[in-house]
Amino acid sequence: MSGVNIGQRPENRTQKAIKVMWTAIWLAFLSAPVDDLLHGGHARGVRVLGWGALAVFVVWYMLLVFRTGRGDRPGVVLGSLAVLAAESTALALTLGRSWLVLLVYVSIASGAALPPRLARWTIPGASALMAALALVVPDGRAFLGGLLVPALLGGFAMTGVRELIRTTIALREARATVAQLAANEERLRLARDLHDLLGHSLSLITLKSELAGRMLPDQPDKAAQQVADIEQVSRQALVDVREAVTGYRRARIAPELAGAKVALSAAGVVAELPGDPDPTGLDEESEAALAWALREAVTNVVRHSGARRCVVELLRRQTLDGAVLELSVEDDGSGGPAPVNAPGNGLTGLAERLAKVGGALEAAGSHRGFRLVARVPAGVATDIGSGA
Repeated sequence: MSGVNIGQRPENRTQKAIKVMWTAIWLAFLSAPVDDLLHGGHARGVRVLGWGALAVFVVWYMLLVFRTGRGDRPGVVLGSLAVLAAESTALALTLGRSWLVLLVYVSIASGAALPPRLARWTIPGASALMAALALVVPDGRAFLGGLLVPALLGGFAMTGVRELIRTTIALREARATVAQLAANEERLRLARDLHDLLGHSLSLITLKSELAGRMLPDQPDKAAQQVADIEQVSRQALVDVREAVTGYRRARIAPELAGAKVALSAAGVVAELPGDPDPTGLDEESEAALAWALREAVTNVVRHSGARRCVVELLRRQTLDGAVLELSVEDDGSGGPAPVNAPGNGLTGLAERLAKVGGALEAAGSHRGFRLVARVPAGVATDIGSGA
């Protein structure tokens, strides 16, 4: 059974049912009015009217809370809350102190359905109305202490939930916008690079093709030379395109760090990552090896460690063998990755990839978790950054 993400409207009957169930759980506190109707000694006609009024109240309350964040006009919501407050007041005055609890739901509905600038007035207002009724209704003071605090806390807690939903929706929309802008930027970059790569070559091919066509009847030797030149330019253009495609597919540290942040956050792991990594002076193969090491380490943290915190550091160090760029990934989980025996997979394949570029891999567990360190040769020793 699928759930409903916070800030997302239910899209099918199952999700609607789940949201209704979660909202209806809090109706358990209506046990006092229900008990009053069952055992309060009221006349039959009064009980029938009481059950009907309670059903109307519950439906009205559920509609208000269920539509949280839908953008209804505040005037409509205020009118609905006024109807709820009026009904609660009438029931408390006519049926007794057990019905004072309805004002708690009015306060909660205020926090859920109204923006904070209005809810900060309606919540104390509903609580003050309940306090006034408790002083008027027989024996109502005995219930006041147990209802006033839930009315205030519940109401203001719902304002926080409303703002959380609003922020979540805004964040989801912002992420979608950023993803769209990134895709558009990548398309522009690809178009620009392809234009730079192929524009000159295709123009030259077109020009030489026209020359060959004009020379063909009278100067076949020169036309053949132009055709040979066309073949050479075409082959070079093909090589350039292949190199460009290889560059697009090569793993890089900055994108992998961004992906690591998303993966760790999705797994509920607190991530501490380098603020602005800049692997200057690192050749493409060495950078790709470090990027693959980062991906493998983060995958192990997410899948196997059960960690709550993961620290990633990227530093330049000076060793006896020269400068190295060191990537370390450390978590506070229960252990390392599952053993991998197949070459080219897991830590074994990672060590082989690093060895090809003159690097090394260290991976070991400790009482605090698991730590992976990957090193590759680098240029002048300067500190790049660490987890913050």
